[in-house]
Amino acid sequence: MSTSVSTLGRPVDTEPPAGAAARSARRRALLHWIAVHSLGIAAALFFVLPFVFILLTSLMSDQQALTRDLTPNSWHWDNYVRVFETPGFLDWWKNSLLYAGLGTALVVVSSIPVAYALAKFRFRGRHLSLLLVISMMMLPPQVIIIPMYLFWAKQMDLSGTLWPLIVPMAFGDAFAIFLLRQFLLTIPNEYIEAARIDGCGELRTLLKVVLPMAKAGIAAVALFQFFYCWNDYFGPQIYTSDNPASYTLSYGLESFKGAHHTDWNLTMAATVLVMAPVILVFFFAQKAFVEGVTLTGVKG
Repeated sequence: MSTSVSTLGRPVDTEPPAGAAARSARRRALLHWIAVHSLGIAAALFFVLPFVFILLTSLMSDQQALTRDLTPNSWHWDNYVRVFETPGFLDWWKNSLLYAGLGTALVVVSSIPVAYALAKFRFRGRHLSLLLVISMMMLPPQVIIIPMYLFWAKQMDLSGTLWPLIVPMAFGDAFAIFLLRQFLLTIPNEYIEAARIDGCGELRTLLKVVLPMAKAGIAAVALFQFFYCWNDYFGPQIYTSDNPASYTLSYGLESFKGAHHTDWNLTMAATVLVMAPVILVFFFAQKAFVEGVTLTGVKG
């Protein structure tokens, strides 16, 4: 620290010019970072604040919920216990796990061989098959819901269950097939040809060579399908509306809100419990998800 002598003869501390310059540079760097990332910060707040509002409201009392208070006066963690004590809520959890888990597994297992054939095989009608897959992606499910419902409900007598939604996934999904096909195109053909020269059949080549190299794409497809099944409202509404024991969380939440229309703290707590698995799955698998989506579509 440098000192100087005042007119009264007492030493006066003066700051070195280098220290002031360093602080000024740090301030400029901070302002530059805020200016560059201001749009990202605003977007992050736009998406995060609703979740914060839902979480804080879920911990409020009945009287405080949806008042002008932004934070709970007292933290009511027992709201989540009351939600789980609601008749049928645990069954909705089990149904959602069954629908999302089994549906995701069936779509991945059934879509991989089709995508592999479209990406690596050369056969007559390959482009027409791909065109049909893309056409199925453009077909809204509402267009075919009436004949599908008549088949599953009237012919197969499966109304009131989730099986009309789960069983068709064993035959593949157009979006999953297309996404996997685009990812498999990025795998060099030399690896597959080397495996064939070594005597591997197509199934062994797929299992031992292709799948280990396609983990990121498979993870992306699995996450997409899991999110779709977990958040699906239209399908359970069509097939399970007459059987509350088969409700999923996405559809049961509407019934829960109707039964607790004045207890917004409980409704928000139920909403948090519905969103939590999706957020946790994406949080732990986001690296594979981003990598799979990024690499998909490098080749056409």
